[in-house]
Amino acid sequence: MPSPWTLLALPAREPIRRWVLSAFPRGGGGHVDYDHPLGDPGLFGPDSATWRVHADFPGMLAGGLAALMLQTLHPLALAGVWDHSNFREDLIGRLRRTTSFVSGTTYAPRDQAMALIERVKTIHAQVRGVAEDGRPYSADDPHLLTWVHVTEAYSFMQGYRRYSHITLPAGAADRYYDEVRRVAEALGARDVPASEAQVNHYFRQVRSELQFNGRSREVLDVLSRVRLPVPIAGLSRDVFLQAGAALLPTWAETLLERSPLQRGQARLAARALWSVAPIFRLALHDGIASHACTRAHLPAGALQRWD
Repeated sequence: MPSPWTLLALPAREPIRRWVLSAFPRGGGGHVDYDHPLGDPGLFGPDSATWRVHADFPGMLAGGLAALMLQTLHPLALAGVWDHSNFREDLIGRLRRTTSFVSGTTYAPRDQAMALIERVKTIHAQVRGVAEDGRPYSADDPHLLTWVHVTEAYSFMQGYRRYSHITLPAGAADRYYDEVRRVAEALGARDVPASEAQVNHYFRQVRSELQFNGRSREVLDVLSRVRLPVPIAGLSRDVFLQAGAALLPTWAETLLERSPLQRGQARLAARALWSVAPIFRLALHDGIASHACTRAHLPAGALQRWD
């Protein structure tokens, strides 16, 4: 018999499903077959921490927004976005591309995942220039690749912890960081943190390179106005953005000059997203992770627990 929560959530499930699939279409800019070949475990496999963490849509969306906020703090990484993207008109497109890449490298069969990595490497090779302070930058710089990777991995892990309703077992975060660094290293990153302690140490080391400047403010202003529709009443775009901000480390909140009011709004938004997160899980029962599980002969519900 369905639980009371399941019955209450039924009216919202289909609108949520339609919204997610329209806002973040499967396959991104190219076709990814998540169903074949049968038995192909991809880069990580169904027993991985990565499959479990990346299966949680609310945590991943909030984490993606948090990662964007963090990434505005590195002048060289920001220069590439500033000079080589149309973020002012299509920031949601950047989110979609990131989502497609993460989904593909997580759940696609191995050959297709590697093809996605090679495609991104080709794009990175063309992104280079000179930052505001006169320093040259390139998107395939191993140091910058590590920065982008760590901000994303950290934010996804924090999103899972905050919004998944699933207790993270001891050592699972270390497993996750050790697994996902494979993608960063395949892209060309070096000295990629492989544990939670190493991630924290990395942030302490890199902090001297970070700054909050006029470009950072403009990107965050664009982010605050991004057209990010949500499917159910009472859950506004601002809730998703503030729920993402709630994942920021304290040092980043300080550097981003977030006021006490903004921090309070983030805490409220985090509680709001946490309260509705189970509806997303019910609505997205046949998402990309589910298709990958079927390909790997694993019940989709297995990703909702840690064995």
